[in-house]
Amino acid sequence: MSVFRSNRTPLALAITLALGHFSMAHAQTQTQSQAETRLPADPESVPTVVVAASALGVVGDDMITPVTSIGGNELVRVRESTLGETLNRQPGISSSQFGAGASRPIIRGMDGPRVKILSDGAEIQDASTISPDHAVAFEPMLAERIEVLRGPSALAYGGGAVGGTINIIDRKIPTAIPVNGLEGSAELRANSVAREKAGAFEVTGGAGSVAFHAEGVKREADAYRVGKGWSEGRKVDGSFKDTDTGSVGVSWIGANGYLGLAYTKERTSYGIPGHNHEFEGCHLDGGALHCGEHEEEGGAEHEHEEHAAGEVPTVKLDSNRWDLRGEYRAPVAGITKVRLRASLTDYQHDELEGAEVATSFRNKAHDVRVEAEHAPLGGWRGVVGVQTTKRDFVADGEEAYVPATITKKNAVYLTEEYKLRDWRFEAGARHEWQDITVNQAGLRDHDVSGTSVAVGAVWKFAPEYSLRASLSRAHRLPTAEELYANGVHLATSTYEIGNQDLDKETSNNVDLTLRKYAGATTFSLSAFRNKVDHYIYARTLDNFEGFQLIEYAQRDATFTGLEGEMKHKFSPAFEGTVFGDYVRARFDSAASDRNLPRIPAARLGARVDANLGQLHGQVEFYRVNKQDKVADFEGATPGYNMLNVGTHYTLRLGGMPAQIYARLNNLTDELAYSHTSFIKNAAPLPGRNVTAGVRVSF
Repeated sequence: MSVFRSNRTPLALAITLALGHFSMAHAQTQTQSQAETRLPADPESVPTVVVAASALGVVGDDMITPVTSIGGNELVRVRESTLGETLNRQPGISSSQFGAGASRPIIRGMDGPRVKILSDGAEIQDASTISPDHAVAFEPMLAERIEVLRGPSALAYGGGAVGGTINIIDRKIPTAIPVNGLEGSAELRANSVAREKAGAFEVTGGAGSVAFHAEGVKREADAYRVGKGWSEGRKVDGSFKDTDTGSVGVSWIGANGYLGLAYTKERTSYGIPGHNHEFEGCHLDGGALHCGEHEEEGGAEHEHEEHAAGEVPTVKLDSNRWDLRGEYRAPVAGITKVRLRASLTDYQHDELEGAEVATSFRNKAHDVRVEAEHAPLGGWRGVVGVQTTKRDFVADGEEAYVPATITKKNAVYLTEEYKLRDWRFEAGARHEWQDITVNQAGLRDHDVSGTSVAVGAVWKFAPEYSLRASLSRAHRLPTAEELYANGVHLATSTYEIGNQDLDKETSNNVDLTLRKYAGATTFSLSAFRNKVDHYIYARTLDNFEGFQLIEYAQRDATFTGLEGEMKHKFSPAFEGTVFGDYVRARFDSAASDRNLPRIPAARLGARVDANLGQLHGQVEFYRVNKQDKVADFEGATPGYNMLNVGTHYTLRLGGMPAQIYARLNNLTDELAYSHTSFIKNAAPLPGRNVTAGVRVSF
């Protein structure tokens, strides 16, 4: 049971009251048309979306690397309780899937610190890069749009993002005064697989030069059911998740820009499945792994403390975040705009064994980015920026396997573009300095710097067709966890040892994409090769019944892969889609353990969409292949088939645009395992699941 469940007023009551109030207040007010909440029948009628994560404000069709932008009705349909599961079905993206509470996106086989997660351009400063059982401090129901940039070319956000960058666009800081003075939405949803109940609201108002915003989410979910045939039963013990999240924001908006401030509070509790206390007493003994009983001095045997059978730890997450955002257009001659993004985060999560806190992680961090866009010089338009971040990390308790550290980063970057007839060229560079101070005797501080560069081009070589290519060389600097870890980490069944001699990684990436972006048939097919020199990985030194002694080490590795999607419109009402992805990751040396662990299996699927006026329907099927290209001490994962169906209906409720939606995932109730999960056998994927909800806008 969640530590946050109480007798507080349900969010559903607040939403009901809000809807009643706004329905009366705006009964005579003109609202957005019904068509605005309907998925357009013609892909060509969809407005071109500017990619906010692009420093130059480039539209998606002109990006030099593949980009996915999910918003509107599509985002409502695919949203799950975690960011990783929300994006999991996009080509080239999988998730770390650690039960229901924690799931971080994996892009092209790369995860953790190699994938940067942003909140409208500012880093989300949580502890999710440290361990896969740590949740991303963000609620998907509050996202307006989610952008995914694949590959390391988004240099404005750090050379370390060699896998890609995810930018979550939200509404918590208004950038314009609502046309009618007030606008917003409310949503209620539930599912069957975990008896989830969730509600969300957001409202923006303003007058004159001042706008305000408020939003919130409440979610309660029990342990989820898995597909039929699992030997451990029907439910994953400890897979519950409860969340309370809210934000308030205010902006001053002028003719040439805006400046806004927002505060976000998140409280989440969730279980950690697969936590095996059998290995809690494992330790180093003469450089080898020792688990179980051992003799004390004098010959007496000592047995490590055991926890109650079936006891599942609970994470209690508490995050307080301030965001400051601003933009000023044409401040001086030659400067088109200046943009500010700053955040201050006080993040803490406690891991509880019963009612007692066993381990506590705290992360106090700030991130400041200022950039200026200059007017064209010799045909080149560009952005120059500076960024500074600081992270003060402390862990205490039984699994405090990383010492207290302070990580400081400073960076300068430049991105430029040039257009010539059917060509668009882009080039960028970033240099960053990192200083890690460690507060533990016997460990030394770590100072390092790195330079990343990228060039690319988009060529519209024929009507409706384009070819884009990019080359990049990026440095990823070692993290504090990779340098200084030393201790038991039960979530991943490992004893981790850091390596203070780690050098920076060097990613050499080539990306090619062929696109057809208009007409009855459209497609995007991408191929990539990412050769990483000095790739940092967890090398297994010893193994005891599945519990591994690992040390962070470096080897050259190469990631290659394909991803693509093709759509064909059979008629104004029916459209078919074929999609798939494949990634292969191997160490370059000829040693026996050449495969990298937890690399996603190949995936191929098809989808049919029907737009019948106000009614939209979808049927989707995909196959995830068996993954038998495994690392040492890693088992193969069987493949599975997934069949999903969904529908949504647009209408007006009380004069307000609304959408009623339902979807049925895993229709056949198949037992499925995710190869990318550390706990794949302890927490299979959810079984048959019905999700239904209603969303109303005003």
